Amino acid sequence: MADQQNYKNHTRWYPLFHFVLMPLLALNFLSHLVRLFMAPPESGRKTLAFWVLLSLVLILMALVSRLMALKAQDRVIRLEERLRYREILSPELAKQASELPVDQIIALRFASDGELSELVSKVVTGELKTGNEIKMAITNWRADHHRV
Repeated sequence: MADQQNYKNHTRWYPLFHFVLMPLLALNFLSHLVRLFMAPPESGRKTLAFWVLLSLVLILMALVSRLMALKAQDRVIRLEERLRYREILSPELAKQASELPVDQIIALRFASDGELSELVSKVVTGELKTGNEIKMAITNWRADHHRV
């Protein structure tokens, strides 16, 4: 974990998922796929096809569980940021910021309290459109080390 988080190092890798689980599931899938295509036609290809399908299902289950965790996290971030907007921004700007798309709200969470108002104004007026544009415009990064 980096002490000083910024745009270049803010990507979160979850080692058990990204470097253990997914590579093992991919190897399992590829192993069964190779066995299926290498098996002679008279052998039990239906059984091998079943294992290939099951391996694919395991990969999909892992990906879906990760996506569900990220979606729940996005909802919490949205709620936290709306509360933060009420405390820091003017009521009118807070209302506009609360209506921004989730990807923009998620990008704005890295902005410090001091620059939040300016960045939200730029997003609302359309100067900054994408999450990456917003993150690159942040000068005083507010680290988030608790993401999954």
